[in-house]
Parts: sequence; C-alpha cells; structure tokens
Amino acid sequence: MKTFLVMAAGLIATTPAAAQTASPAAYVAQAGASDQYEIQSSRLVMASTRDPKIRSFAQMMIQHHTKSTADVKAAATRAKLRPAPPKLMPMQADMVAQLRAQTGTGRDTLYVTQQKTAHQQALALHQSYAQDGSSAPLKAAAAKIVPVVEQHIATLETM
Repeated sequence: MKTFLVMAAGLIATTPAAAQTASPAAYVAQAGASDQYEIQSSRLVMASTRDPKIRSFAQMMIQHHTKSTADVKAAATRAKLRPAPPKLMPMQADMVAQLRAQTGTGRDTLYVTQQKTAHQQALALHQSYAQDGSSAPLKAAAAKIVPVVEQHIATLETM
C-alpha cells in the first residue's frame, strides 16, 4: 500500500503537466492509456470482488471507458490521425500489478483509491484538451467525455 501511495502522489504531482494542452497525437495516446487502465483494473477487480457496489462500478467503468476509447478513436480518424492501439503507460501498468498483488477487501480498497487518482488525472486531461486542444474533432470528443468522468468522480466519493 505504501508503494501505491508514493505512486499516487507522483500521479497527482504530474496532473498539472497533464493539464497542459497535449498535441492531438499525445492526447489520443494519453486518453487511450487512461481508458486501458480503467478497463484492465476493473476487469481484474470484477474477477474477485464480493462487494456489489464495487462490482457495479467496475462494470460501469468497462462500459464507459470502452465507449470513450471508441469515441476518441473515431475523432482521431476524423482528424486524419492513425492512432495506435491504446496501451498502458508504465505507471498505470505498475498500478495494475499492485492490484494483482492484492486480494479480497485489500484489492477492493486499493482499486477505489487508484480510481480516485486516475479519474482526477483523466478529468484534467480531457478538460484541458476540450478547452485548448488544436483538433476540433478531438476537442468535441474530450468535451463529451468530461461530464462522464465527473460522474465517475461523484460516484467514487460515495464509495
């Protein structure tokens, strides 16, 4: 858990950098990585949790982040970009590995903590691109994703 807290602090510390407007290609890569983390971590917790609230949230994460990946990919195509398949950034891969190492309620607790951090970072990314991005199709996709991420954050605050 201590390792995660250090990583979470690092993730939060990078949020202002993430909030700087990314190039279209960088935005697509970062958004895809964010979605992949959400999907992979949620599938992992779905396989083990007995908490119906966490199970429901994880299922919602899989559905919503699969859709946002498709939305960003479609917008990237409209922007004449050829996005690579999304992949985790090293810190996200470490977070998934930490979840794998946990079991039971420890995994559930770590999942919720990681989700709060990851969603704050995703919100900063999408808000920044929606406001200051240079590609109109990607700006529109980011603006559409922002309220969904805000809804996730509100739900996490009740968990």
